[in-house]
Amino acid sequence: MKKMFAEFQRMDVLQGGGSGRLILAEYMTQHVLPLLRRTNAEPVRRALCEAAAEQTYLLGWMAYDSGEQGAAQRYLIQSLRLAEESKNTALGAHVLAGMADQATLLGNPEEGRSLAQAGRAGLGKKASPACLADLWALEARALAKLGAKAEAAHAVVQSEAAFERVRVEEEQEWATFIDPAYLHGEHANTFRDLGMPKEAKLHARKSIAHAREQERARRGAMSHAALAASHLQRDNLEAAYSAGLRTLKLSKQVKSSRCVEAVQDLQRRMNRFGNHRLVVDFKDRARELVTAA
Repeated sequence: MKKMFAEFQRMDVLQGGGSGRLILAEYMTQHVLPLLRRTNAEPVRRALCEAAAEQTYLLGWMAYDSGEQGAAQRYLIQSLRLAEESKNTALGAHVLAGMADQATLLGNPEEGRSLAQAGRAGLGKKASPACLADLWALEARALAKLGAKAEAAHAVVQSEAAFERVRVEEEQEWATFIDPAYLHGEHANTFRDLGMPKEAKLHARKSIAHAREQERARRGAMSHAALAASHLQRDNLEAAYSAGLRTLKLSKQVKSSRCVEAVQDLQRRMNRFGNHRLVVDFKDRARELVTAA
């Protein structure tokens, strides 16, 4: 089951949440859930609950990335219960991170902040520096939405400090995606929302470089969108247009509603430039992707 999880997580990271979800759901139904229904010794049951929690979380994340927020919430709640049964506190904190991310995305940053803080409280200081870095990053995202500039910047610093302590060989499989491509991308969005384009541009470029090395189109698309937004905040439409085209190109390579939403956000941000030829051209190029979503 651990090997299956690793393969499906890799598929999600490289191809988006719309790839492999139905296959993973069928695997859970046919192979994992029947094992949980059996009577097993406590150590075996905990191991099974841990594996099931990981895969249920991934199903939730895939649903989240596909824009199916109700299904994502149900999967994440189920994953949290399984993680609690497994007694794996780091895994439980990881699930809370996913719930925090979704809450902020859905317009509830106060809840997102509370969930991230709950994850940190349950994690402890030494369990998983990668998970801690993620929780701080997601708390920063929520704080930025709340307009808490100083607190958000502090949370970014804490996230970076936690990630410096990461030892990949000591982390669990689910933590492998918490890397510079992901974290710098989240920080770029934090500073974008804070109206700090210089910092947003710096982190976006770092995320883009790492995503390019790993051929991660989804992360690259979202970080290019953050870069484009930082250019727009500085009234540099030409640079924003260039980054926006890269966002479009990468978004077409994956099945991800979040990439589509990033493109739509850029369209809205460009509206203040009226019918400038670059705005019109970008919207024309984006039409096929947006209407197909």
